[in-house]
Amino acid sequence: MTEPDDPREQLAERIAGEITLSDDPGATLRKWRTDFGVSQTDLADHLDVSSSVVSDYESGRRASPGIGVVARIVSGLLDIDERRGGDRIRQYARVLSAGFESDIVNDLREYPTRVALDRFYDAVGATELAAGDHDHVTGHTVIDSIEAITRLSSEEFYRLYGQSTSRALMFTNVTRGESPLVAMRVVNPTPNAVVLHGLDRGDLWEHAPKLAQLDGFSLAVTNEPIGDVLEALREFP
Repeated sequence: MTEPDDPREQLAERIAGEITLSDDPGATLRKWRTDFGVSQTDLADHLDVSSSVVSDYESGRRASPGIGVVARIVSGLLDIDERRGGDRIRQYARVLSAGFESDIVNDLREYPTRVALDRFYDAVGATELAAGDHDHVTGHTVIDSIEAITRLSSEEFYRLYGQSTSRALMFTNVTRGESPLVAMRVVNPTPNAVVLHGLDRGDLWEHAPKLAQLDGFSLAVTNEPIGDVLEALREFP
């Protein structure tokens, strides 16, 4: 029997609830399917339906799926993830164990050994704009900057470091980078690296590199699609 605190069960409830309550259930279903890296064909094969059925639900050509259909689709996504090794379910479990909702923390991982910072930047397509005091990381946390800054206390913010401050913090939903960089000023100790996602060098707040140098962490930016970044991180290091 599945325990009520089982990560798979919690993730299933979250996905099903989000799809059912969405103003556009098809788009929400498509978001979760692509987040799991599952093609329409793979999902359809697992459910023993034609791929056009999945496509019709996602595009809204079919009436919004009922609770029973949603439950079957969600179970299918989780079954496929488990068959592939369960990376997505484990990622969700890591976020839960750190005490965060997945809309705040998109991914949180510890590495078995230290990894060169250059390798991490290559994996996520990041460009370093200010060098830090360290050339390695031993983990990463991907954070929605708006949700984290508006909802977390300073103590909770520190827990974003997971098991070690020797890590890279990646902030998503960044416009110019002021808020994450100011937040770093009041959190001690600082991480080894901060990556601002969703902007180019020219969009960056002009004071950001200076603040990073003052606090001794490497600062980088990346504008790669967030789905690609998260996929790369699931296979890293």
